[in-house]
Amino acid sequence: MTRLYGSLRMRRALVLWCGVIPIVAVAVLTVTRPGALARLENAIYDVMLRDTPARQPGGRVVIVDIDEHSLATVGQWPWRRDVIGRLIERLRGLGAAVVALDIIFAEPDRDSAGSGQDPDAALASALAPGGAILGYGVRFDSAVRKPTNCVLHPTGAAVLMPEEDTGHPPLFEATGAVCSLPALARSAGASGFLNAAPDPDGILRRAPLLVQYNGQVYPSLALASVSAVLGHRDLALRVHNANSASLSFGDRVVPVDGRGNVLLRYRGRKQTFPYLSAADVLDGRVAAVDVRDKIVLVGTTALGTREVVATPLDTLFVGVEVQATAVDNLLQQDVLARAAHATGVELALVLVLGPVVAGLLAWRGTLFALLGGVAGLAAVWFGILRQVSVDGAFISPLYPALGVFLPFAAMTLATVFAERQRADTASRERTTAQELMVQSLLSLTATRDGETGRHSLRTQQYTGLLAAQLARNPAFRAYLTPERISLLSSLAPLHDIGKVGIPDQILNKPGALTPDEMVQMRTHPTLGRDVILKAECQVGVRDDATLAMAKDIVYTHHERWDGTGYPQGLRGTAIPIEGRVLAVVDVYDALVARSLYKACRSHDEAVTFIAGGRGTHFDPDVVDAFLAVAPEFKRLSDSGVNGTGRTLPPSVLSAPVR
Repeated sequence: MTRLYGSLRMRRALVLWCGVIPIVAVAVLTVTRPGALARLENAIYDVMLRDTPARQPGGRVVIVDIDEHSLATVGQWPWRRDVIGRLIERLRGLGAAVVALDIIFAEPDRDSAGSGQDPDAALASALAPGGAILGYGVRFDSAVRKPTNCVLHPTGAAVLMPEEDTGHPPLFEATGAVCSLPALARSAGASGFLNAAPDPDGILRRAPLLVQYNGQVYPSLALASVSAVLGHRDLALRVHNANSASLSFGDRVVPVDGRGNVLLRYRGRKQTFPYLSAADVLDGRVAAVDVRDKIVLVGTTALGTREVVATPLDTLFVGVEVQATAVDNLLQQDVLARAAHATGVELALVLVLGPVVAGLLAWRGTLFALLGGVAGLAAVWFGILRQVSVDGAFISPLYPALGVFLPFAAMTLATVFAERQRADTASRERTTAQELMVQSLLSLTATRDGETGRHSLRTQQYTGLLAAQLARNPAFRAYLTPERISLLSSLAPLHDIGKVGIPDQILNKPGALTPDEMVQMRTHPTLGRDVILKAECQVGVRDDATLAMAKDIVYTHHERWDGTGYPQGLRGTAIPIEGRVLAVVDVYDALVARSLYKACRSHDEAVTFIAGGRGTHFDPDVVDAFLAVAPEFKRLSDSGVNGTGRTLPPSVLSAPVR
């Protein structure tokens, strides 16, 4: 009992440790946040955004689209610069608060040479009154800054660093720029960069608001547009740590990450914002109410001119709508951000949910642990969705999920392993008990009759050999599995256990038995079966496969294929396979090794006798299998398995088995 209790305690300790170790590992991962899990974390973030109800645009952003209709009306892209200038003037006349161009005019207009009118000058003239912001691109392709004649417009942003060193600069450092013509930039008086790079998995989730170039800080097109509308030129970037910062302008505070990126809160799939065709604006078919006091973003969506990106909500999102999303996020002050104490909350969830699931699994079982883990994660998921929807602050459910899943998986595997070990131990103990039972019964048989005991032991190897060969026959393959063959071989020695109930004067009588003695001798299969039945009743065992096979061996090994055997007179396939196999083995050993009743015969004589009984005494398939392995039977017989140690004398052919 003490040994059993100790074993159970060790198994429970193993299972618990398999829960504790993953919890500690996940806690470490929660704090260190390895890059290897970034892709998975981003994928879960995307699912979270798709499950969160999207907010509608605030109504202060409109997109003027150079679309297919515009190209069909005005002509192919790029348009003459004076046409762009006329578009800007139309929008200004309709009362647009700001006109932001998601277009770069990097080279002189192709129609300038030989023309009486300078299109670039016309565009510069349209930009000069103000209210227009040009876009440009910054480059990060080299550590060496390249000289450029770009006219860019920095912002007077103050960067406030924490006392402790974060280990990296707070903003991306640009090495160059791709910009519009200097004359155009000077006329506009304001500009912003267009860059917004996707994450390594190709999904655009964030956009930078500020970059650093040549020692100065420059705003994005979205930030420049909002600053112009709100009248806030001075900005302050306060860096909290390597992963978190905040951008202040006026009374607004925008949370950004450690490199000045803002997490975009997309309003839905593409074309969520109102779109106006540029051709309609030029032709005067747009009402002032559609543009007045709004930030107007001018971009191209016509096929062949547009730039598309993938977002968490859409795979074909045009670049100008990315800028519109950033502008609307800043105006409504509802950008997404990682919660201020997200790491602490995630760590707390790991250290609460993990042990709860581990405890449920250890003391209440897998089902309770699974239900508890699912309920806990569901509560976390819906809590995160609510927080994102209301406050725009999120925490990652990845690490709490790992804190539940990994301990559950490890403990489940450990439980299965422990149960397998227990089952193997029980199987070994059961096998040992079976062997002990067989040996005990054989010892009892040997005590009553030494020759019968030796005969029983010899049948064990013969039975295994014959059954293995018979298993090659398709008709027997499904039944004679390796496990059944092993069990049949181990139980074969019990076939004559019933002879312990036969009187000595009959059991040890040399020569032929009288008819009355033969009747009494033929009761030994029934006596053997009754011994096993009585043991079953006393122990309370029911439907045990081992004992069922033992009863078939004991009770049917003297049945004959033609129905003339005993004790039941079974015929053909009504005889259990075990009985058919033991019938051949019993006769072979009695012929070549048992000298009590008749003089022993040679191996060849025994083979001839068994072959002659094919279809009458023996199952034809079993005889065929015997003939295939007969040489192996002889080898076993000659090696001394018969226990006689002497040459077997010839004798006449007659039935030898009692």
